[in-house]
Formats: sequence, C-alpha cells, structure tokens
Amino acid sequence: MSSDNLSAVLYAKNDLRLENRPIPEPGPNEVLLRMAQVGICGSDVSYLTKGFIGDFVVKAPMVLGHEAAGVVAKCGANVKHLKPGDRVAIEPGIPCRMCDFCKGGKYNLCPDVFFCATPPDHGNLCRYYKHAADFCYKLPDHVSLEEGAILEPLSVGVHACRRAGVTLGSKVLICGAGPIGLVNLLTAKAMGATSVCITDIAENRLQVAKEMGADHTLLVSTGDAEALAKEIKELLGDMPDITIECSGAEPSIRLGIFATKSGGMMVLVGLGPPEVKIPIVNAAVREVDIRGIFRYANCYPLALDMIASGKVNVKPLITHRFKLEESAKAFETARTGAGGAIKVMISCE
Repeated sequence: MSSDNLSAVLYAKNDLRLENRPIPEPGPNEVLLRMAQVGICGSDVSYLTKGFIGDFVVKAPMVLGHEAAGVVAKCGANVKHLKPGDRVAIEPGIPCRMCDFCKGGKYNLCPDVFFCATPPDHGNLCRYYKHAADFCYKLPDHVSLEEGAILEPLSVGVHACRRAGVTLGSKVLICGAGPIGLVNLLTAKAMGATSVCITDIAENRLQVAKEMGADHTLLVSTGDAEALAKEIKELLGDMPDITIECSGAEPSIRLGIFATKSGGMMVLVGLGPPEVKIPIVNAAVREVDIRGIFRYANCYPLALDMIASGKVNVKPLITHRFKLEESAKAFETARTGAGGAIKVMISCE
C-alpha cells in the first residue's frame, strides 16, 4: 500500500493546504478506503471562506470533504458485507446508535454524530480515509464512483421530498436552482410530481434545471414576493401544493409562504441567516405547514436505487473535474461558479 495520503486540510479562513498525513488503521467495524471521488459542497466553501457555519467553527486543522465515494482497501475484523476492491458510497454521518433519536430512526438528529468535515471532525478529501463499514454502501457495477459521491446531496433531496410528502400528482415549487435545488427537482419528479416550477436569480442555472426536467422556470428579478407568487400560480395553473426552499435567502422564504397553496407544505432546506423576517400570520391563517430538514436519515439506499434503476440521472450535475493536487483551483471554481459550475468533483486517485 502506498504511504501517500495527500490531504486537503483547512487551517483557518482562506488557508487551505495540501499535506501528507498518516494512513489510518481501521477498527474492527471499520473499513479503510482508497478515496476516489469527492464533490465540493456549499458547506465546504463556507468553511473555507468564512471559517464557520453557524455554531460550527474551524478551530483546528480539518480535512475537508464529505460528498464521497471510494474503494475498500482493508476491512476490520468484524466487517462481513464488504471486501477489498468493493466500490462504495460513503454516508458521512456516523451517529452514536444508542440515543433516543438513533433508536427512533432519526439518527440525523443525534447530538453525538460524527460528520465528515464538520468541525471538529475530519472529512475525506484525501488519498486514504477510514469509516464505519455500516455507513458504506456497495455500488452496483454500472454505477460510477462519481455517481456514488452524488448520493450525498441526492439524499438531501430524498429526505426533503419525504418530509414534504411529494407524491403522484403533486405540484411543487422549488426555490433555488443550485445543486440542492436540482437534486430536489430530480427527486420530486421521480416520486411522482407532475408539475415542478423552479426559481433562481441566475438564468444559466434555470436553463440547466429545464434540461433536467423542470416543467417551468422563473427568473427572480424583483423582491416583490407576492407578485412572484402570482406568476408561479399562472405558470403551474394553480398554487403549488408543496414548496421546497433551497436557498436560505429571506426573500425566497417569503416567496415560498405566499406561493404555497392553503393547507399546503413548505420545507426549509437552505440554511441562510440565523433569523429572518417572514409573513408568519399569512402562513398561520392559511394553514401552510412549515417544516425544516437536517441532512437525512435512512435515505442512502433509496437514493442509490434511484440512480441504479435509471429513475434519476445525476451526471449532468457534474460540470467540472479536478485532481486532488488541484484542490485550490477546484474550490475557487466552486466559490465563484466560474464556467457555469454546478457540482465540482475532485479525483483523489
């Protein structure tokens, strides 16, 4: 085995370094992975450019990366379902498995979760990384390692659409056509939504959304949420049953409330400012339910089935590819959106 474990390590705000770190030894229930593909997430960019997200602050050097897939290099003594050479997608959050949230199936809410590249936990943008074997999912031969890495954001879409109750015949509004908005589009259509409208402030992203199956798109060029809500109603032929808000921006959340049909559901996916001003009375008197989501739980198997069966095609999401040695350039591309970047993928091989 190579002794090269080149890793992309964030030391502080705007201080990303490539350095060689020790190759870890897997425990009895872990696998050592030769990392293959790691996607850059908005949270990775936020840690790089701001040094924090909410209460999560980078206080010590941290390996970035959590949208990932790799190849099993070594198995711990108790691992039976995987073997060296298996290609796997990595679910980055490992819960305690013992608290009430874990036992109730909502392990994404576990207060003691280890989550890749969330301070103080190291991520997997490196050559070698060890992970709990039961949170590694073997990929079918026809599913690529890049698709395996995309399972992470796709699982966010699965969790959001489940929480929203998307089903056959749903009319859905998606606010924001970034990577998370697009995976929600794919998931909503796969779950039976018959009409999906997606909004954004960038025309190029709306064009990608159209190519990926959006029935309607709306370029947001005004802050008048109520006027925009009327435009959405005209596009869909009715107010949407469900709104999935993926930007976290206050004007977009306001739009979601005004646009959603009375008795409908709005799910908050995007994370923006800790406090926003919203028309809560409008939501209350029209019985618009508002739900939040946090990451996902028990979603990786379904997300993998969606890709493996051909129900969704995530390949168009990947617009740029870099090598691990080019991590600084990759992050700059993701930060700026240069060249119409949607999902930037880094090869660690």
